[in-house]
Amino acid sequence: MSQCSASIAAVPGQFAAIQSAAEPRGVELRPVNVRDAGEIEKAVTEFAGVSTGGLIVTGSPAITLHRALIIDLAARHRLPAVYNTQLFTNAGGLMSYGSNIADQFPRAAQYVDRILKGEKPANLPVQSPTKYDLTINLKTAKALGIDVPSSSVARADKTIE
Repeated sequence: MSQCSASIAAVPGQFAAIQSAAEPRGVELRPVNVRDAGEIEKAVTEFAGVSTGGLIVTGSPAITLHRALIIDLAARHRLPAVYNTQLFTNAGGLMSYGSNIADQFPRAAQYVDRILKGEKPANLPVQSPTKYDLTINLKTAKALGIDVPSSSVARADKTIE
């Protein structure tokens, strides 16, 4: 295995998707489930001490609550990290790839409209996000000493200078 990454607070479906992409590329995953600030600090510090990899931070309410801590720990330990939402890159995280929240609002409003017109919520199909955004924080990349390829910058939906 050529690389390592820790997946913090992996929801089972998210971890399975990450794992299916990692294995063929020879990337070793070390899933870490954490619930509070103390567990997050311990897990990231331990990972940083034994790894040359980076973090994949998946979504959960606890992770969103502790995003400042996670971003700070990644910076302190000089760990590259990818997050599931732009909230993290806006707050100083390296990069995020996740569903475009604003794209989901109109579809949610359409569901509300259908329910108010009498449709049963149980009869409405579950919808998956259709638009995903890649955001790269170039300021954070520079601070970590990471040269982001121009091809990646060109593919990004948003860059933070």
